[in-house]
Amino acid sequence: MSSLNSRDSFVIEREVKPLDFLSAGETASDFKETLKSLGIPADICRKTSIVAYEAEMNAVIHGGGGIIAMELEGDRITIVAKDQGPGIENVSLAMQEGYSTAPDFVREMGFGAGMGLPNIKKYSDELDIETKPGEGTTLRIVIFLKDEGGVE
Repeated sequence: MSSLNSRDSFVIEREVKPLDFLSAGETASDFKETLKSLGIPADICRKTSIVAYEAEMNAVIHGGGGIIAMELEGDRITIVAKDQGPGIENVSLAMQEGYSTAPDFVREMGFGAGMGLPNIKKYSDELDIETKPGEGTTLRIVIFLKDEGGVE
């Protein structure tokens, strides 16, 4: 069980640089290790790491970089990923597994398979996407610390 009490709260915020594939994944790892050190259950750490990694990669590949923050407060972990990239033209299409707008050079490196948003949805309890073409995208992702009857 967590060593935090229900009134404790903290935020970690990291900058994500565009097309920085060497550092990509560091934010997700940092979030996971921080949660583990606080005694958060392994399954919650894993879910958080997956959604943070996918959000981070989307910012690296599509969003021109951005900011990813993780807040632990009360019964939930909230991750907010904000970029100022081109935005998502068609959110419904972007939510389909395998759909990708990643350029060829990114796919040749093994990234951009079109699983980012579908994986974020799969491993989160709540997902809100705010996007405007030409203005960027903000993802707000919530993972509950206690099982709310959801499916793993």
